[in-house]
Amino acid sequence: MGLKQNLHNFRQKNKDKKWLPAFSAIHTFLFLPNETTHNGTHIKVADDLKRTMNTVIMAMIPCLIFGMFNAGYQHHLAFGEITQATGGFFSSEFWTLDNFSVGFWKVIPLVIVSYVVGLAIEILFAIKNSHEVEEGYLVTGMLVPLIVPIDTPLWMLAVAVAFGVVIGKEVFGGTGMNILNPALTIRAFLFFAYPTWMSGDKVWVHGAVEQDQLIAAGQNVDAISGETILGSLAQNKEAGYEIMDMFYGLIPGSVGETSTLLILLGGLFLIFTKIGSWRIMLSSVIGALVMGLIFNGVVSSGWITESSKFYGLMSTEFWHHLLIGGFAFGTVFMATDPVTASQTNKGKWIYGFLVGFISIMIRVFNPAYPEGVMLAILLMNVFAPTIDHYVVQGNVKKRMKRVKAKVA
Repeated sequence: MGLKQNLHNFRQKNKDKKWLPAFSAIHTFLFLPNETTHNGTHIKVADDLKRTMNTVIMAMIPCLIFGMFNAGYQHHLAFGEITQATGGFFSSEFWTLDNFSVGFWKVIPLVIVSYVVGLAIEILFAIKNSHEVEEGYLVTGMLVPLIVPIDTPLWMLAVAVAFGVVIGKEVFGGTGMNILNPALTIRAFLFFAYPTWMSGDKVWVHGAVEQDQLIAAGQNVDAISGETILGSLAQNKEAGYEIMDMFYGLIPGSVGETSTLLILLGGLFLIFTKIGSWRIMLSSVIGALVMGLIFNGVVSSGWITESSKFYGLMSTEFWHHLLIGGFAFGTVFMATDPVTASQTNKGKWIYGFLVGFISIMIRVFNPAYPEGVMLAILLMNVFAPTIDHYVVQGNVKKRMKRVKAKVA
């Protein structure tokens, strides 16, 4: 008798124990469930929730690894220890063990805290409510470290994860019942509770915050700027980065959101595996381009002058908005969340378009926080059920008209 069968028998013998959900979570994580459908209508498929979650994680792993290299690269570049990498994405100056080492020791603790705190809370709720532990947090646990600044304090992340899991998901009934995307709920909590750690020109480069604190204390050290492209444009300054650097991701930003190239590949992988909705991704891009074109048109008309505080972002080439900030990452990995996004095909087009449209609108009109994708997705999460409701009602009315026409 194999280990898997022994564990299954142990689980069956202790099925009335309060601690069983904790054991089941580990058992299900290590093995495929033994349960099979015996009665009623059912569909045989090769995937399950765990496999779906693991597929999404696989799509994010390249962003995670790249984020580690980029964290070290931005650190060494800001402190003058290396020069700008030549050759872009394929530069040997970027893919060095030294860069990876700095990023690894900063990013891995974020991943560990995210998973340990989040899964611990999920298991506690499962024990309290006597239900199985769902695998939904597997993706959330990976998303969270990728959408925060590199030097986010671990205790701060732990508090935010606890808030996001409890308030953003468990109070609604757990995985599949939440209204808001849990990862974005965690990010929103961090932004509003600890704004100085989530915005500005110091938080995106490892060590820049410490350097700033030393300067404030009167010590004679060089100031380090880690300003993002959005931060520069919001202040009507030149971005200072080549287009290909933006596309490859050799720019400051949250851990996993900078490389549009790898995010694009991850999105194609999710579309190919039929997990991510291509309708939402495409319509989000269309919405962002439309909003960007509108702003470019306003600038071209002369309504906005260079003295306006909105000029920098408004005058940015409309398609550049797809390459900077967290737009690409949010569109691919969070706007497509099947629980919080629209479910109907027509609803997905409307939902995605508004996510992209509102993202760029917020980005331009809120220079204090020149990034709109987080707030846009959370806003549309709230309206997704309403969109689906009117789409369904519209379909019902069309069918009723056809029925009446046939009867007449």
